[in-house]
Amino acid sequence: MTRWPLPEYMRLALAQARKAAESGEVPIGAVVVKDGEVIAAGRNAPRERHDPTSHAEMEAIRTAARILGNERLEGCELWVTLEPCAMCAGAIVHARIARLYYGASDPKGGAVEHGARVFEQEQCLHRPEVYPGIGEAESADLLRKFFRERR
Repeated sequence: MTRWPLPEYMRLALAQARKAAESGEVPIGAVVVKDGEVIAAGRNAPRERHDPTSHAEMEAIRTAARILGNERLEGCELWVTLEPCAMCAGAIVHARIARLYYGASDPKGGAVEHGARVFEQEQCLHRPEVYPGIGEAESADLLRKFFRERR
């Protein structure tokens, strides 16, 4: 359990993750914030949408880009409950997200502190500030519960 209150943005990302779980998707949620205002939210939906790219981060980034009318999300923050995979890390780079906050680490599929470590590659065109472990216990508990119930 977290020793201090979770930031509101991570609470909102966790709410999105719970919505994903309710619809049978892996419980991952994300929100995009600009100038202190939530402008987009997303949850995992690849099964529902029959789209392998419908990860929470991708959904939130797509929505934010439409709302802002720009593929560059400069000055935006992305709050997500799980360490992004390589696809999502690549989208974060291309969107020019300024800061990434995430909850649980993902040693199997993550690509920020594990695996490909996308932001550390020489070819990486943009490197966001990264803040891991925010809401880690809550995010990990939600994932464990989801998979335990399916076994």
